[in-house]
Amino acid sequence: MSSLKSREEEGVLVVNFTDAKILDEARIQQIGSELMEMVTAASQGKKMLLNFQGVQFMSSAMIGKLVLLNKKAKTAEIELKFCNISPNVLEVFKITRLNKVFKILADEEKALKAFAGGGGWFGK
Repeated sequence: MSSLKSREEEGVLVVNFTDAKILDEARIQQIGSELMEMVTAASQGKKMLLNFQGVQFMSSAMIGKLVLLNKKAKTAEIELKFCNISPNVLEVFKITRLNKVFKILADEEKALKAFAGGGGWFGK
């Protein structure tokens, strides 16, 4: 079973997670592999949005996968944004200062508009 669902919306590859808790090591490896494949898929439009709707918890290993994804996206010149991050996960991003590294927006609508307009950080 896939850990992710993806679709194209307004020229952006939108990726949704199917798990509320991303804690299992095998699952994290699978998600990491799928995300890396999606960077290749996003290379045509150069825009990728990870929608964390429904994700309540994730382990530090999953956060590591997101850091690797961010690096790969930058190398491929893909604009990467995150949205719909739960307060629990956002708190971890703030503690680790990853909220300064990742482009995080409140919801999918704002994120898609930010791709079109080029700006829009969470809370601004």
